[in-house]
Amino acid sequence: QLELVESGGGLVQAGGSLRLSCVASGNTDTIIYWRWYRQAPGKQLDLVARIDTHGVTNYYVDSVKGRFTIARDNAKNTMYLQMNDLKPEDTAVYTCNGRARSENYWGQGTQVTVSS
Repeated sequence: QLELVESGGGLVQAGGSLRLSCVASGNTDTIIYWRWYRQAPGKQLDLVARIDTHGVTNYYVDSVKGRFTIARDNAKNTMYLQMNDLKPEDTAVYTCNGRARSENYWGQGTQVTVSS
């Protein structure tokens, strides 16, 4: 089993920065990809960024390219999402995900609110 716990969300003004963390507890050996998702009020869950277990970044959604950076510290079992130049449209609940071959593991989510 794997437990994921996010932290680092909050309220920030447009143009500001936040760093989200996702700490994994348990067996991470089966995880293939680590991902950040977000869901804005009334909208669908969207994939924001993905990184594999070797630290290779595979994906950023177009709207965050050049502003967000996904990273993973395997020694600390922690994944990060550095978010710079935040915009009001980045307001959402951000959730981390670990994808194994046959299971998906989810954190509880952390709220990010960007004021204009």
